[in-house]
Amino acid sequence: MLRQVAEGVLVHESEFVQSNAIVVQGHDGVLLIDPGVQDHEMVCLANDLAELGQPVVAGFSTHPDWDHLLWHARFGTAPRYGTARCAAAVRAELANPGAKAEITAHLESTGIAERVPLDLYGLITALPAETIPWAGPRVRIIEHQAHAPGHAALVIEERGVLVAGDMLSDVLVPMLDLGDTADPIEDYLAALRLLAGVAEEVEVVVPGHGSVGGTAELHARIERDRAYVLALREGRVPSDPRVGPSAKPGWEWVSDVHDGQARRLAERNERGGSRG
Repeated sequence: MLRQVAEGVLVHESEFVQSNAIVVQGHDGVLLIDPGVQDHEMVCLANDLAELGQPVVAGFSTHPDWDHLLWHARFGTAPRYGTARCAAAVRAELANPGAKAEITAHLESTGIAERVPLDLYGLITALPAETIPWAGPRVRIIEHQAHAPGHAALVIEERGVLVAGDMLSDVLVPMLDLGDTADPIEDYLAALRLLAGVAEEVEVVVPGHGSVGGTAELHARIERDRAYVLALREGRVPSDPRVGPSAKPGWEWVSDVHDGQARRLAERNERGGSRG
């Protein structure tokens, strides 16, 4: 079911880790951002758009994680975009013939593997521009390197909405890109500074996973995420409501995410110290 969060901006929330698909209404149809996860949910979204008489005229993936690269035939053949780095990461992934099989294997433990359509997975075009080309409200791309290569937040101008991708969640802690990046902590802090820089322009924040928030919540989430990342950098146990006994029921596994990345950061630091 679509829920309006601002004029001409609607959200469809998945039952899978509160994933948010964002619909932005334009002159000739809609821009569909991170369109969904499970087959039946995307069909529901397509039906809702059909009832509104709003075809999909463009798509956008905020970053190259599997759950943000999906598509359904019911959405049509509109161009699908991502940042240049995002598109490059997807091309590199799909160069492996077994990529989709690996995603399915990864999903086996979630119970939704058979409900995730992968036939149109990752078919995005690199977008070097600073805005998404479409006939609708200006959508400004804020690219950064927190969480994933070429991660993008989007400012929907005229609507006062910040689409945050996998950042600024009320249920997930910041998840750093701990791959080959030189300084994942500083990458994340730099991204938070970028988002703080546009906070006064927006009234609504839509995270990739979790609840939609207003202005006060946006500022609070930026500060909460900054405090969490600084605690990671300093090797401290974070005082964060998203981990430990205060975690939202059903989200206790976020503590495992935190423990895993704290351990990996410590290992990185040890390797760095041994090289020094």
